Amino acid sequence: MPLPEDISAETRVVHGSGSAAEPYRDLVPPVHLATTYERAGDGGYPGGRLYSRDQNPAYDPVEALLAQLEGGAAALLFASGLAAATAVLLALQSGDRIVAPQSTYWAWRNWLKEFAARWQLDLAFYDNSDVADLAARLAEAPTRLLWIETPANPTWEITDIAFAVEQARKTGTIVAVDSTAATPVFSQPLALGADIVLHSATKYLNGHTDVLAGALVTREDNGFWQRIRGNRNLGGAVAGPFEAWLLLRGLRTLFLRVRAASANAQRIAELLAQHPAVAEVLYPGLPSHPGHAVAARQMHGGFGGMLSVRIAAGEAAAKTVAARLRVFRQATSLGSVESLVEHRASVEGPGTHCPPDLLRLSIGIEAVDDLLADLRQALDFSPA
Repeated sequence: MPLPEDISAETRVVHGSGSAAEPYRDLVPPVHLATTYERAGDGGYPGGRLYSRDQNPAYDPVEALLAQLEGGAAALLFASGLAAATAVLLALQSGDRIVAPQSTYWAWRNWLKEFAARWQLDLAFYDNSDVADLAARLAEAPTRLLWIETPANPTWEITDIAFAVEQARKTGTIVAVDSTAATPVFSQPLALGADIVLHSATKYLNGHTDVLAGALVTREDNGFWQRIRGNRNLGGAVAGPFEAWLLLRGLRTLFLRVRAASANAQRIAELLAQHPAVAEVLYPGLPSHPGHAVAARQMHGGFGGMLSVRIAAGEAAAKTVAARLRVFRQATSLGSVESLVEHRASVEGPGTHCPPDLLRLSIGIEAVDDLLADLRQALDFSPA
């Protein structure tokens, strides 16, 4: 029996696909591994599938659930978050203008600059938290795409989505929001007027460090969206059926995981803000954060599980703190059940915009007292 239409998103994700699978009434959907489908005698496809590159049945329940979570018209699953973001760029035309944030995931920023140069796109950057600067960049020249990342990795600036949409509407600019850190639990960019939402589904949507995937959700199934859909089909940047199945499984606990991580992050941020070895805590849940008021307005129920700290004694001390942690694991990525720490400037290398004294923390769902104790013992070596 299908789920009622009026149930909450929190209940809907627990049920995954929303109904038992035929013919056995499985509560967990099967994994569909076939890559091609048989034609009928008349040459048609009675099963509605031609080839599995972008038509595998495993995508259907995940995409339907993501569209519902974001309040969108449709969703598309990709092989990674970067594959999803690239599909948006490929829907542009040579000569189009993009306005993008200065602070953003470093691999995406580097690829965006390279892609723009190769495809002869006009690329301008704005200050993430400066609405006047964002408006000025949009007013400089006709802009096809405004890219937003909020909170922005790894320094967690907040961009006012509603204001950005208001400015973009004046010029007919498409607004895409990377909401990976906020998740559908805390933020609904489409409800604020954005056109497309991106998630690196590897992170919070899956939440178990065992899936590489990305997703886009659109507010309207329009011509631009159809170009993105076509790019996925022809480019083949799709997730495998087992990855789609694992992602659906991870989504079942999304609200529990994200809320637990956010509650842990809030307590950790408050502790670290008082620690003499910490020069600054970057977390939008702190009233001292420059973007706190905007975050409180556009994020509901929490501020996420990501934060960064700047160590007062500098770069070498920051690396020592990371090495001394015993519950936190030194590893790239974020948004999973286990807590991770990373010295981002080392990972990003030459040209990084990340301060050398910064540690990025992805807070997991462990007992918060264990995480607090681990941070205290790691910081104790370093005087103020």
